[in-house]
Parts: sequence; structure tokens; C-alpha cells
Amino acid sequence: MGESEADLARLRLIRSPRIGPVTYRQLIARFGSAEAALEALPALAMRGGGAAPVIADLAAIRREMAAAAKLGARHVFLGDPDYPSLLAELENAPAAMLVRGRLALASRPCVAMVGARNASAAACRFARQLAQGLAGAGATVVSGLARGVDTAAHLGSIGGGTIGVIASGIDIAFPPENRELQERVANEGLLIAEQPPGTEPLARHFPSRNRVIAGLAQGTVVVEAAPRSGSLITARIAAEAGREVMAVPGSPLDPRAQGCNLLIREGATLVQSVEDILEAIRPIDARVVRSPARDFGREPAAEPDAAERRRIEALLGPVPVPVDELIRQAGLPAAAVQLVLLELELAGRLERHAGGRVSLA
Repeated sequence: MGESEADLARLRLIRSPRIGPVTYRQLIARFGSAEAALEALPALAMRGGGAAPVIADLAAIRREMAAAAKLGARHVFLGDPDYPSLLAELENAPAAMLVRGRLALASRPCVAMVGARNASAAACRFARQLAQGLAGAGATVVSGLARGVDTAAHLGSIGGGTIGVIASGIDIAFPPENRELQERVANEGLLIAEQPPGTEPLARHFPSRNRVIAGLAQGTVVVEAAPRSGSLITARIAAEAGREVMAVPGSPLDPRAQGCNLLIREGATLVQSVEDILEAIRPIDARVVRSPARDFGREPAAEPDAAERRRIEALLGPVPVPVDELIRQAGLPAAAVQLVLLELELAGRLERHAGGRVSLA
């Protein structure tokens, strides 16, 4: 099977129902290739006590790849040599992304910059200045092409290095008034979309977009944000991934600054200049980044018996529980527990939640 056929198989696996990023990673690790994983799906689901998932239509996958090529985009798969290595560290890193532009920008030191869509003029001006200074220092600025702070961050860094991560298909501009800016980012920087072409930006896609923004970067800067906002979700994802969280302080009289002030109170680095950001990410800059290729070594076969399967399933319930806790309480090898969870998920009987938790569906 040639390389293009292998890519078709990978994308077909990714687009099949019940195959999320974590499941995809485990399937490839266990079976070595998408082709082998596709063949194994029916048997895995049967052992999990359910019907096999419907495998994505091959003709639809060919249409998606053709549409991407027509748009000047291409798919980058987890495990590819040019897949961004920091992003690959996330357990739920996208199994595939569509990219337009200079993917090499993701290999430079990256700083995510996020904030309020209804940001104040002062916050937008400061975000633009920070982004311009970061790009001038050789860093890449990552943001989400939303109104407000995102737009200012891209405008400030587009001349030196910017990455836009969107929640829609790579051919859909949202908000519509940023269509021209999105095209500029694709032509002069890098544009990334996880969803297939033609996908409208639904609410459930934005948290996924936020994890890509945080995952690409060594640190995330929040410029202005309300206490309950997508920007704070991005900051939380960054913190959980062991990345630096930074925030620009604001007036306690402005509700748009409350989220940033809260982050600082909880330990985020206070940012007043480009130098503050560069100093915060410098220790991470020198670390050895795990190669995504290591995640795809074939796992040793672990076939739990019927009693062990019942023990694992009995530990599950409607309340999400960390997988690490399941492994500890089951007293079984991690690979055995992960296999049973994989079978249950493919059978439609298991749900995965944020933070590596699972529950019965």
C-alpha cells in the first residue's frame, strides 16, 4: 500500500464514529497501522459487548483529501515527522489537522495569546504590541482568529510569525469580518483546522480549538478575560499540560480583567512586557521534547481473561473516574486495562472525559 493509500486509511480511521484522538493513538500503538486497526475494529467492539462502529466511507475520505488539495491545504497526521512536537505531547492531540502555510513556524518557540472578544481598546493595543515584540524576538504567536485580542495578536505578529487555529473547516471564516485576515494568516503565516473542509464553527468545536492553541505553545498569555470564558479554558489546558500560564493585570473595576487577575492570584506569571514573556518560557525552551514517533511503538499484547474484564468493568460507572485510578484498583497491567476500555468505547459503552477520565455511557 503506497503512502497516499496509508494516509487514506489513517483519515478513514480518524473520521469513523467513536474514534477520538485518544482512541486513535491507542489503536495505532496497538496495531501498528491504520489499515490493521480498521480490520480489528469489529472484533474489538464485539468483545466490548456492542456493534462494530460504522467505518467512514472511503469515497467521502477521498473527497475530503481532494477538497483540501483544491484549497491549497494538506493533512498532517500525528506521528508524521513534521507534526508539531509540543502539540504531540498532549494525550488528546489531534490525530490529523489541515494546514495552509508555513508549518515550520510551529517548530519555533511559540506563545499563545488569547483574550476577550469584546476587549477594550487598550487591551487590543497592548496585545498587538506584545505580539509584535514576540515576533521580532523570533517567537511565533498562536491565537484563534476571533474578534478582539485574537485579532490584535495576529495583526501584531503577522509580519514575523503567526499561527491561526480555527474551530471550523479551513475554508470557513469566522467571524466573517476576519475573512481577509484569515487569508493573510494562511498566506503569510500558518492556518490550522482540525475539522474537515466545509464544517461550520459549532460551539463544541471551540474547546477542541483551544487545546490546539495551548498545545502548540510553550506558554499562554491571557490579555483580558472574564472569569468564565474560553480564554481561561485555554489557560487551564496549558497548565494541565505543564506549560507556562501568564496574564496581563487589569483594573478590578473592569469585569473583563477579572479573569486575568484571578489567574495571577492563583499563580500565573504577571506580564507587563515582552521580556516578561520571554523570561517565563526560556526554561522550557531548553528542555528535551518527546518525539511523537515514540508513542507509536507497538504495545505488547495484553489479553485479559473474562474475570479480569469483569473486574475492570465493575469499577466503572456513570461518574467519570481517572484511568490511572482504574489501573491502580484493578491491579492489572495498564495495557490490559486500556484494551478493555478501548473495546468498551468502540462498542459505544464508554465515554471519555477531560483530564483522562472515563465513565460508562
